[in-house]
Amino acid sequence: MLNKLLIAALTLTVSVAPAFAHLNPDEHGSLLAGVSHPLFGPDHILAMIAVGLWAALLGSKTGRKPALWPIPSAFVGTMIVGFAAALAGMPLPFVEPVILASVVVIGLLAAVALQVPILAGMVLVGFFAFFHGHAHGGELGAAGAISFGMGFALSTALLHAIGIGFGLQFGRLFGGEKGRAIARALGGVAALSGLWLAMAA
Repeated sequence: MLNKLLIAALTLTVSVAPAFAHLNPDEHGSLLAGVSHPLFGPDHILAMIAVGLWAALLGSKTGRKPALWPIPSAFVGTMIVGFAAALAGMPLPFVEPVILASVVVIGLLAAVALQVPILAGMVLVGFFAFFHGHAHGGELGAAGAISFGMGFALSTALLHAIGIGFGLQFGRLFGGEKGRAIARALGGVAALSGLWLAMAA
């Protein structure tokens, strides 16, 4: 049953069509254009859900409180800095390869439930978040920067919340270790999907 669920999740995730990704800010407004921007790019979706999964798993095995706020907050905050850097015209090489790498790396972090100091986790996700934000800034188009930025920050936070929800609810539904194993398996799905996207690029 679990294998079928994982295959279905992987299939749905990699079949998203990024060509239809973005709402036109002239028709829908800059805020909604920003909200939609991460939601149709499978690389963004996978990375942000994986951040939430890892945040829920980080510290939970050692008895520490999971890093539910610091890790996602570091991602959103640094992503906004990357967005501002793009708007300021700062060049950044390898944006798309690093975004794809973020899916694989953060997915693997969740898959192995790697336990690191929370500050180290914040720095790690922040590194990748800078590239995600820079990509958003590079695709601003006709949208207003502040509204667009608020929109993609909101949808990013919601994707983190989905990952956190998966990480916590599986533990409650199936019990400690079994629930953690399912959450970790989802991290593995994200990492494998990132590899698939990288090979398809």
